[in-house]
Amino acid sequence: MADLRTDFIGIKSPNPFWLASAPPTDKEYNVVRAFKAGWGGVVWKTLGEDPAVVNVNGPRYGAIHGKDRQLIGLNNIELITDRPLEVNLREIKQVKRDWPDRALVVSLMVPCEEQNWINILKQVEDTGADGVELNFGCPHGMSERGMGSAVGQVPEYIEMVTRWVKQHSRMPCIVKLTPNITDVRKPAQAAKAGGADAVSLINTINSIMGVDLDVMSPAPTVDGKGAHGGYCGPAVKPIALNMVAEIARDPSTHGLPISGIGGVTTWRDAAEFMALGAGSVQVCTAAMTYGFKVVEDMIDGLSDWMDQKGYTSVDQFVGNAVPNVSDWQYLNLNYIAKAKIDQDLCIQCGRCHIACEDTSHQAITNMVNGERRFEVIDEECVGCNLCVNVCPVEDCITMEAMTPGSIDPRTKKTVEKDYANWTTHPNNPMAVTEAAE
Repeated sequence: MADLRTDFIGIKSPNPFWLASAPPTDKEYNVVRAFKAGWGGVVWKTLGEDPAVVNVNGPRYGAIHGKDRQLIGLNNIELITDRPLEVNLREIKQVKRDWPDRALVVSLMVPCEEQNWINILKQVEDTGADGVELNFGCPHGMSERGMGSAVGQVPEYIEMVTRWVKQHSRMPCIVKLTPNITDVRKPAQAAKAGGADAVSLINTINSIMGVDLDVMSPAPTVDGKGAHGGYCGPAVKPIALNMVAEIARDPSTHGLPISGIGGVTTWRDAAEFMALGAGSVQVCTAAMTYGFKVVEDMIDGLSDWMDQKGYTSVDQFVGNAVPNVSDWQYLNLNYIAKAKIDQDLCIQCGRCHIACEDTSHQAITNMVNGERRFEVIDEECVGCNLCVNVCPVEDCITMEAMTPGSIDPRTKKTVEKDYANWTTHPNNPMAVTEAAE
């Protein structure tokens, strides 16, 4: 049986599924319900200084829906906790006392003054919490006050505050990074230089979800006005995966523990983040969409998959995909694949044909011998797999690699074997350039 227990920077939890700092972790009631449902840990909604912030009392969320109203992306304009600091601290202490086996990390955000950090760190330590997460990512409301992503976009500030936290606290320190930056490796490097025990990413993406065309205001609209907010949910997962991978494979941050965040909805999403180097994952939108019991499917699914693959602990596959993350110039240009259509599965909708005909390489027929039939024209197919992605039937169209030694019908050249070191092969333009130099 797979063992899902994790030890992330010394913080132990029964499974790698944590709730991210967000509305679901704003109070004892929610967190206890989450733990009862099976979540391995939580990051308590971001604490600040008293007096607490004031949130809007109108719409706070905007959404993008797919077919059948499936939630694809969520935008929020909610700020950090608006509950008194004293109340939050008291509840954190009680929850940690009642649930000692669960990870309980506290998210923090205060002005960039050393004494402010000293003050709040001492109070959090007294709760017995397992660690702190520095919120350097929030893109709205707090950033306009010189906090959140306003700090996360300046590596020097990240390093400075992280040093303060490590100097004045015994607790493990996770630095939460903003995606609203050109190169996420820079803030990660700064966090490591400041002594961070780990980084978590991504925080929400700065966004406007849409415009209410009746009142001509961004949505969600509060009394006729709207503001930019933070974008999350399944739609941000590809961005988050890329940023996690960039940090995991960067030599300057290699080995820096990562907590992956961004669109984790299923066990498979979690496994993908972990394969790219995340030692734990944090979830928000899925819990807000489906409730806390969604973690049951995540636990069961990950456990079953690990059993099938022969993994007995999560550590055995964390980071396994990182060596296969490459830059484009190192991809093997000798590798050739062609699309194949399973005629038994084809429903004759024609989407593959029209997509290829209008926007790709005119490599799929719509008529064969006077009959409606969709087949791949190997001589024209470049293996782009657009047809695979637009086909509504799973596995109806697949990509099949050509075997070495066969003749590519498109180029009339022999398909070469997959070279173990493509970077030195003469067909690699980068290798040729290096040789020429």
